[in-house]
Amino acid sequence: MEAEGEEEILTGPERRCVVTGQVQPKAELLRFVVGPTGEVVPDIERKLPGRGIWLSPRRDVVNTAVAKRAFSRAARRPVTAPDDLADRVEGLLARRALECLALARRAGQAVCGFEKVKAALDGGTVAVLVEARDGSRAGQAKLTPKAGGAMQVRLFDAADLGLIFGRDHAVHVGVAAGGLADRLKELARLLAGFREE
Repeated sequence: MEAEGEEEILTGPERRCVVTGQVQPKAELLRFVVGPTGEVVPDIERKLPGRGIWLSPRRDVVNTAVAKRAFSRAARRPVTAPDDLADRVEGLLARRALECLALARRAGQAVCGFEKVKAALDGGTVAVLVEARDGSRAGQAKLTPKAGGAMQVRLFDAADLGLIFGRDHAVHVGVAAGGLADRLKELARLLAGFREE
């Protein structure tokens, strides 16, 4: 998995995936609802009105749900699901995660650059270590041992990370502990099922 290093146990309300049948905490599943037009809508923030339809956060599971009309069975009525639903979900998750990183930067809770991230790791303030998936493996190998209990995320390109910090590219980003880091962890866990190499 490309979002790794986090060993915390998630608790709280549980839901059943309509494709795999596995029961998991809500935080580990994707929620969908049926919109007013009868089309399936991803509910990344889990706030839209309507009965939730829950899926494991993996591309193959979403594709199976579309192909086998699992949404219609779960909703107990005919609904439509676009063929590119998995791509839409991936795009929404990636956008939300990058927005979360941008908020962390503006709040002074995120640093980028090898030396700054290394210093933050040495200081024990990093909860999430984000490294560009197209970045140098040598640089990553130097920071990974320092990560300790920090979640390691390799789901974004250097150009995407660079936009957040006003650079052409950024390879290493450290996010301090807090609410934004917690939300980023949750989004990274969900996104990993769509971007595994």
